[in-house]
Amino acid sequence: MSERFIVFDMDGVLVDVSDSYRTTIIRTVEDFTGKRISRELIQEYKNRGGWNDDWKLSHRIVNDLGVQVEYEEVVRHFNKLFLGNGADGLIRRERWIASPGLLERLSERYRLAIYTGRRQFEVKPTLERFAGTLRFDPIVTAEMVEHLKPAPDGLLKIREMYPGSDFHYVGDTIDDCRCAKAAGVPFIGIAAPDSLRREELVCLFQAEGAAAVLESINQLETVL
Repeated sequence: MSERFIVFDMDGVLVDVSDSYRTTIIRTVEDFTGKRISRELIQEYKNRGGWNDDWKLSHRIVNDLGVQVEYEEVVRHFNKLFLGNGADGLIRRERWIASPGLLERLSERYRLAIYTGRRQFEVKPTLERFAGTLRFDPIVTAEMVEHLKPAPDGLLKIREMYPGSDFHYVGDTIDDCRCAKAAGVPFIGIAAPDSLRREELVCLFQAEGAAAVLESINQLETVL
């Protein structure tokens, strides 16, 4: 039986990560290079496309700043900062974006799913903390696909699980948009009013054929 799905990216869509992942990138780069990069520089890389994975992005920026370090070393340091030892990890600074009741109302009409560039160990604590009573099924993470976004692998995987169903993908980066386009799934872009380089991002979404561009997922009911 066919169903209707809303597939969510997590970072910047369900969860505000401006003071978690983005701060972790800044601190990781600074710890290896001694240079403190701006948030706008991070967004510049994101808007170029191909930098959905924050581990790879951190490593690339470190290299671009003239410091050669092994990728695995960057990943270890990144995760130490992000996960910490319980209460001190930057993951604790995340904020849930969806207004109370929004996802519950949507779940009455749609099946809710997630396709994220996070790994499973990064997804679980955030969903348990903010959305313990919500059901997202399926949840596809980075370990479950051969190629990361902007490749369409994750969305294609979900489509293969539920042939004949209707899908929308909600994301906040050009890689999310291109992933949806390659999978043949309508894309709803999120570009928050305070986003750095917002106008550039909106233009990128529109150029790639986004079905809609919203300021927040809290506007989803206006287009679905």
